[in-house]
Amino acid sequence: MKEEQKVKYVAIEPAVDYCDGDEIDLRELFKIIWKQRIKIVVLISLVLLLSFIYVLGKPNIYTSKTILIPKQQEKSSLTTASALASMAGISVPNDSSSINIPKLFDELLNDFYFNKNIILKHHLVERFSKKSIDKNLVFAFGFDGFYRLFSSTDEKKDKNAKIFDIYKKIKKILSVSSDKNSNLITLKAKSEDRFLAKELLDIYLKEMSDYIKKMDLESIESQMKYYQNELSKVNDVELKANILDMISNLIKRKVLSQSGKFYMVKQLTEPKVAYIKDKTEPKRALILIVSFITSLIFGIFLILFLEFLKGKKE
Repeated sequence: MKEEQKVKYVAIEPAVDYCDGDEIDLRELFKIIWKQRIKIVVLISLVLLLSFIYVLGKPNIYTSKTILIPKQQEKSSLTTASALASMAGISVPNDSSSINIPKLFDELLNDFYFNKNIILKHHLVERFSKKSIDKNLVFAFGFDGFYRLFSSTDEKKDKNAKIFDIYKKIKKILSVSSDKNSNLITLKAKSEDRFLAKELLDIYLKEMSDYIKKMDLESIESQMKYYQNELSKVNDVELKANILDMISNLIKRKVLSQSGKFYMVKQLTEPKVAYIKDKTEPKRALILIVSFITSLIFGIFLILFLEFLKGKKE
């Protein structure tokens, strides 16, 4: 009976509204923000000033590109194509017409020794020097004072270290992609030096094409020697005819490999030096807008957080 009375007593106990103390008074928050508006404005101004110095010190980045069309590969070239792709670490399916040319290009672009030979052959150490690149840089309003202030001079490194640094830069500058629907291949270069971007495309497209052609021709020569050697051992007329037919196909491929400017691909559009106003990056206006919004939000949050800590202490 006592327990029942106790339960009844609890049940009729008046409810307490715990939400009143937790409600956010927007007018009070606005008063706090308005009171500290000078500090927020100072913070925004400081962030915008630093952002302005940053974007003013960043040179324009330009893009140059060339679009390529893959040439159709004969099915008889399976052995050679497989050997070629395996040297680049690529698995090739049974139909050689489906060789992944963009993958071959990408493997070569990421191979240090392939790049090293190009860097030395085309004197890219000198071309990538600060003095060579700086003369082609373009800045907002034509002002390069902040860039000159914060940029460092060429570091005194040995030749191998410089070559490796250039190799890493080239990996960032050059990229290859393909469209699965059209099979078009895009070789692209992004650089602060718009002339260098175009130069690298011309150099690398030719060098990669020649390298792949050399590998394929070496494979053709090897196969021809093998077939010719086997031909001298065979007495069966039909088998001899088949071997002669394979040799004939290899000779055709060898002749066809000499035609065209590039091997395995045809150039749909040639790379051009980007127009001086057609920059890709930096998006200076967007950077300043994001800086303003971010600093505004951060400033308000900081003021409210400090006010919260002040209230806790009191």
